[in-house]
Amino acid sequence: LDAIVNAGAEPLVEIGFMPEALSIHPEPYRHKFPVEKDVFTGWSYPPKDYAKWGELVYQWTRHVGERYGKQRATNWSWEVWNEPDIPYWHGTPEEYDKLYDVTVDAVRRALPGAKVGGPASTGPGNEKAAAFLQQFLQHCATGKNAVTGGSGAPLDFISFHAKGSPKIVDGQLKMGLAKHLRDISNGFGIVRSFPKFQDLPIILTESDPEGCAACSSPQNAYRNGTTYAVYMAESINTARQLAEKAHVNLQGFLTWAFEFEQQPYFAGLRTLATNGIDQPVLNVLRMEALMRGQEIQTRSEGTVPLERILQEGVKASTVSSYSTRTERSVSVMVWNYEDAVQSASTQSIDLDVAGLPPDASRPLLTHYRVDEHHSNSYTAWKQEGSPQAPTPDQIARLESAGELQLLESPRYLRSKEGKITVQFSLPEQGVSLVQISW
Repeated sequence: LDAIVNAGAEPLVEIGFMPEALSIHPEPYRHKFPVEKDVFTGWSYPPKDYAKWGELVYQWTRHVGERYGKQRATNWSWEVWNEPDIPYWHGTPEEYDKLYDVTVDAVRRALPGAKVGGPASTGPGNEKAAAFLQQFLQHCATGKNAVTGGSGAPLDFISFHAKGSPKIVDGQLKMGLAKHLRDISNGFGIVRSFPKFQDLPIILTESDPEGCAACSSPQNAYRNGTTYAVYMAESINTARQLAEKAHVNLQGFLTWAFEFEQQPYFAGLRTLATNGIDQPVLNVLRMEALMRGQEIQTRSEGTVPLERILQEGVKASTVSSYSTRTERSVSVMVWNYEDAVQSASTQSIDLDVAGLPPDASRPLLTHYRVDEHHSNSYTAWKQEGSPQAPTPDQIARLESAGELQLLESPRYLRSKEGKITVQFSLPEQGVSLVQISW
């Protein structure tokens, strides 16, 4: 928490898992990485004493409030457990509901007004996961509270997870965007079925191309290169569209990624950086962070209709975009995505920006790019000979390659009647961020 807070970020705190001394099934308790046997050991079981669990959570939360300031910690989001609908929780749904009540009560006793939520369940595209989310929301709406004996439980945000499903088809990698989006769409539908909660913030506390960050199987070969990056651009944008269509309050996304200490360079695990070298996906997230202000209307001739993506994914090279504006700038992210990772084709882009004010006659163009040769440490690593013991000079070059890079030097444009056109080529599995400022 010190590292997160000192970096200027706001933690989302997930409360889990069960200490060995409290677990009803403590042995075996530890697992090894890489995973040799069952990962869901003694930490995944309910407490043998819910009161002691509540006291532990209370004392820890009180300590956090003292360390970082009560007001500051109260504004964080506090989530209970992780994926309790699968063996991360070796209890019943009803036992999870009890754990939730006890945990929330403990957090609120230490930090009155703290934002609490859950259930952090797996993708609601699965029938069992959907049923778990449904019963949890029903409990929070009308169920008997295990602490107060009253009706319902505090709920300030709703969290669930959404995952894609990449596969190897005829020897070729194919991403599983449709499955990812059905998880999101079904979850939104469940939330909408509870009028009491339909305006609550929804946080996708894991939103990723697949479900096992620690696995480096062949279908996960997308991770080191630009496919991971452009997939995140596409999935974030379509999730926003689904939220708008469902009239729900999508607050944000988290990705389930790790550092994986002491692993080889570019080991194929789901990470944002490898041994301190930033990977291409991180640069798309940096692009997202550079998009300020309010969303504005964007139209693309190549966009696939949302309903078709939900059914079959993106079958052919497709250009999509998302735009925002501030008082003196416009930002347009454009990407060229296809589920099948196969071709090196490019699309010729004519980007028209209209409605610029009169004082924007000479706007400045700044064009960032993530592709095979820009903002791509993986390509640079391969060009260095794929070293597993890089020299200091090689590390410096790899660190530089991992930064968000410009496609061209910034240059001034000339608008005519409030309109400009920017032309460029965009390779498949490439992303551009075009910023116009004045």
